[in-house]
Amino acid sequence: MTPLRLGIDIGSVSISAVILDQNSNIIESIYTRHRGDPIGQATSQIAILNDKYDCLGLWGFTGGGAAQMARSFGAPYVNEFSAISAAVGRNAPGVRSVFEMGGQQAKYIHLMSAGDGIVASLDDFAASGLCAAGTGSFLDQQAARLGINIEGEFGELATASKNPPHIAGRCSVFAKSDMIHHQQRGVPVGDIIAGLCYAVARNFKGSIIKSKRIETPVLFLGGVAANPGVVKAFRDVFEFAEDNFTVPPWHNLSGAMGAAILARDFEIDNDSLREIGGKAKTAFVANMPRAGSLSFDFSENKHYEKTIRESKPRTEIRSGYLGIDIGSLSTNLVLLSENNDVISRRYLMTAGRPIEVMQRGLEEIRSEVRDDFQVLGVATTGSGRY
Repeated sequence: MTPLRLGIDIGSVSISAVILDQNSNIIESIYTRHRGDPIGQATSQIAILNDKYDCLGLWGFTGGGAAQMARSFGAPYVNEFSAISAAVGRNAPGVRSVFEMGGQQAKYIHLMSAGDGIVASLDDFAASGLCAAGTGSFLDQQAARLGINIEGEFGELATASKNPPHIAGRCSVFAKSDMIHHQQRGVPVGDIIAGLCYAVARNFKGSIIKSKRIETPVLFLGGVAANPGVVKAFRDVFEFAEDNFTVPPWHNLSGAMGAAILARDFEIDNDSLREIGGKAKTAFVANMPRAGSLSFDFSENKHYEKTIRESKPRTEIRSGYLGIDIGSLSTNLVLLSENNDVISRRYLMTAGRPIEVMQRGLEEIRSEVRDDFQVLGVATTGSGRY
């Protein structure tokens, strides 16, 4: 039986794996986020695939987290640029320009015509540095801060925006400052998210493309290519027509596909590989340190606290003062009596919606005091005081 080929791509955020037949057609593919445990997740996936297919003869690894695994398995490690080029040459031989964006790095690739139509020739390339600003992790971080699902709601809100504000894309710290400023001005969350997408596109153009040659059509690859908001921003920033900037169905598998394709160029002890693969869950894990993962409890009661009051309601208090502190992360409201005793208080997560959160806090405090309670004065502070 002709041996099948397995390609594994281990990135900073996700793992992709493909099994190809002798004609480089995909038989099966896997794409999953490793959530801080790349070695454990990759080992588990390899064991599953190896048990399912008994003729995995050629293996190839690529990605920033795969070099050590490749050495442990005795399998070839393929440079990411070469792997992507091979996948594009096989699946889209007419394409010359490629944009790729993953969790921690963005890449530009220019290809020359391939003589055999399978493996394109790498002509020029560029990549972002070690800083994750302007990449998938940057978007993940900001989406989490806003309380938005990056894999669904984020893209929908971004594409619906009509007036995205300017947000810095070259530095996560500056981007956060811009976001906070827009939030405190009451800019809708959808517009802020769209602004993030345009920041990513502008950063890619200014720091990676620069004066590089771009031949259309351009393929957009990597996990970020699944985000329609980012795709729209790239088309607008680079002024691409819709059919000149496309996202193929295999956008998140290109590295793994290329690693599997190029595995044909290496002489490998197939029996040894299968033996190692069969023991993946035991032998490999036992000899490699596993990355730990952190878990956080973001249950509402951790950030939302009602006043611990005396058993006797304070409905006898007729007047007092209101203080409001609106920060980038939390919004605090306190109602004091004229003697500076706390009548009611709230601690709420701002979540990018300062006005809505403040209104919620006021309504809840209002429900705890007399109907004829008189507010003698109000003061505000924090970055959202305006």
